[in-house]
Amino acid sequence: MAEARTPAQIEADIVRRRQELAVTLDEIGVRLHPKTIMDDAKARAAAAVDRTAGRAYVAANRAVTDVRAQLVSEDGAPRLERIIPVAMIGVAVVGLLTLRVRRRR
Repeated sequence: MAEARTPAQIEADIVRRRQELAVTLDEIGVRLHPKTIMDDAKARAAAAVDRTAGRAYVAANRAVTDVRAQLVSEDGAPRLERIIPVAMIGVAVVGLLTLRVRRRR
């Protein structure tokens, strides 16, 4: 059988529960405050941008490494049989773009 509580114990329990409720309400108020919500959204957006930038960096680094592997041998010597055609294509593209710009004028 439960012990009978004194009025002082009951009053102390009520005070304690009111304090706990006040803390809980304060926490809810902070979480629902517009500034807190905006700060959380900004942090999530910044994290998403950081992840995207990191992935882009890794992809670009991988692409550069792949291209370098095609144009340079393992010992570091240039592969002229591959570099010369690529250079010629680059010169041709620049020439075509130059002609296009001149024709527009």
